Amino acid sequence: MKIYEYSGCSTCKQALKFLDSKGVKYEKIAIVENPPSKAELKRMLEILKAQGGGLKNLFNTSGVQYRELGIADKIKNGLTEAEAMDLLSKNGKLIKRPFLLSSKFGTVGFKAETWSKLI
Repeated sequence: MKIYEYSGCSTCKQALKFLDSKGVKYEKIAIVENPPSKAELKRMLEILKAQGGGLKNLFNTSGVQYRELGIADKIKNGLTEAEAMDLLSKNGKLIKRPFLLSSKFGTVGFKAETWSKLI
């Protein structure tokens, strides 16, 4: 299980604390320095789609760079999955975090009740 996180993110800290309290083994990866690969992003997108989500759910919509780069408008104007994967795989600050991916499941963001069901 991999968890992509940002050390300055309070939600990421809560998620790590949750995993530790459950005794879950994971690989912690700094999302800014080492963003998920395009393949991991595509896999997460498929998981999100199966849950009724979409491309926008991969993005950290409250982030400064999301606003500065006008990502909301790009999505509205037809940002393709390929363009999004390229953008996200090169800029970890654009990705919603924490980004948890295992061989069996994946999720973005942290809600204890959701993670309890997954783990």
